[in-house]
Amino acid sequence: MVKRSDKVGEAIHKIISELLIKGLKDPRIGFVTITGVKATADLRQATVYFTVHGGEDEKRNSEAGLNSAKGFIRKEIGQALKMRFIPEIFFRYDTSLDYGQHIESILKEIGATDDGDNS
Repeated sequence: MVKRSDKVGEAIHKIISELLIKGLKDPRIGFVTITGVKATADLRQATVYFTVHGGEDEKRNSEAGLNSAKGFIRKEIGQALKMRFIPEIFFRYDTSLDYGQHIESILKEIGATDDGDNS
């Protein structure tokens, strides 16, 4: 059985992704991808996980841009979902992709050293 909080999280994910495609007007927001949304059971808060293409500066700038656009984003969510209470939005950088790339590079390194050991 799918929880209501999961459905709301998916809807918020879709709305924010569409806003990013249309383009938020903040120039600090780079190539941001929303990777997931986790809403609390009472639907008062939603954590939006994102990644950004680029380095640490792009990550910081994009997070600042997203945080400054919170009001606009909440307004758009409210208009689309017509809920009594619109969840408070929190943006968090999703480190899982970085971790996956790190593990992949370690595995490649191990593979490269194993290939050289064929004595």
